[in-house]
Amino acid sequence: MSDQNPYEKLGVSEDASFDEIQEARNRQLERHIGDAKTLELIEVAYDAILMDRLRMRQEGKIKVPERIRFPELRVQLSPKENSAPREQSPPWLQRVMDKPAPTDILLPGAWYLGLSAVGIFAQSPGDQVLQLILIVGTGISIYFLQRKEGKFGRAILLTLVGLIVGLILGGLLAGFLLPQINFGQLSNEQFSTILTFTLLWLISSFLR
Repeated sequence: MSDQNPYEKLGVSEDASFDEIQEARNRQLERHIGDAKTLELIEVAYDAILMDRLRMRQEGKIKVPERIRFPELRVQLSPKENSAPREQSPPWLQRVMDKPAPTDILLPGAWYLGLSAVGIFAQSPGDQVLQLILIVGTGISIYFLQRKEGKFGRAILLTLVGLIVGLILGGLLAGFLLPQINFGQLSNEQFSTILTFTLLWLISSFLR
């Protein structure tokens, strides 16, 4: 990582706009909350980019944005520019919801898909097999949640809520759906396990 220039560290191109640089910095800070060393590297990279842009501006290599040259335009445009983000979601939801990268969605999804396949296609899956893969699935959820914020207690709480809700909801839906829809030889316990894994995947991917 030491070989990367500041732009590469923030994940932006050298011709990125100031807004894009700020968004990349904020995104990286949110992603690495709790990792003091990485946060320091992000701030150092951001400061280095600002200094580089200041030097280029003094040398006349980049153009000063009109909203800086003409501040009265900024006053007129700012309500329109800022109204959309405020309407997207309330602050409490932003604190709970995560904006995961594709790998943060696909990686736990692959684990839960594999565990679901074991529960479905294992030869004569008994209660012990289902209990074992539920334990593994619970550990996976705790791991991915804890990796985001470094809050182990919160990760356990969210996982247990998902586990309990998934098993209860799965049991209720299995008794209602399975007799009406042909899912092959899928048992009530297998259906509940798969539904629980789906809920745990959503929690570990989209909550923080």
